[in-house]
Amino acid sequence: MLKNAVASGPPGQGSAAQAWHGAMPANAALPAASRALPDLPGLSILLVDDHALFRSGMRLVLLAGLPQVEVLEASSIEQAVRAAAAPPALVLLDIQLQGVNGLEGLGLFRQRWPGVPVVMLSSAAEPETVRLALSRGAAAFVSKADTAEKIIQVIEQVLGGTLPDPNADMAHGMLAHDMPRPRLTPRQCEVLDLLCEGLSNKVIARRLELSEFTVRGHVQAVLGLLGVSSRSQVMLAARRSGLIG
Repeated sequence: MLKNAVASGPPGQGSAAQAWHGAMPANAALPAASRALPDLPGLSILLVDDHALFRSGMRLVLLAGLPQVEVLEASSIEQAVRAAAAPPALVLLDIQLQGVNGLEGLGLFRQRWPGVPVVMLSSAAEPETVRLALSRGAAAFVSKADTAEKIIQVIEQVLGGTLPDPNADMAHGMLAHDMPRPRLTPRQCEVLDLLCEGLSNKVIARRLELSEFTVRGHVQAVLGLLGVSSRSQVMLAARRSGLIG
């Protein structure tokens, strides 16, 4: 079954900022509440990504920027195609999925729902990746390094029938690819991988044969290096930094 979330009203600034902490500068504005689509109730966006923590953060961003939109979630192409009862207004599709990947799934979505635009979402924003996604029929490409405001802006443009400039996507891809990565120790990288699996400190300690106190120290170090304040923000920040796919 698809998981869905519907905003009863515009979420507070705190929830949006927490969801996207580290993916936008501290002084950046949060996405405005659907400037381009003020009176279109009943729209749904299908978010397809195989990382539950990332989906949770992205859902908060979407509901903060587009409070009148319903957000449906799927962890794979297969789940999305099987479970969606009706065509969504837009598909937000990660490229790097297990099983059928996003580039392959793009064709399936376009065949099943020819009129539904697909916006590709990925931490791999190299120009060749952007070019390939657009050549296969994606309406737009957004990087997971983009700010919440930029992602909402692109979605509003696509829903409003105005496609973003693909040359701008290419340029952004080159900039995102050149972003410096935080320098983690091998042990911190192991802890980060397990954090992204949603494991607790106790389970991580058992996996790595460390004390829970030691793991707690590594977790705090990882949070500090990624510039986030909670475990729920780690996935977003790690993808933005290119530490995970």
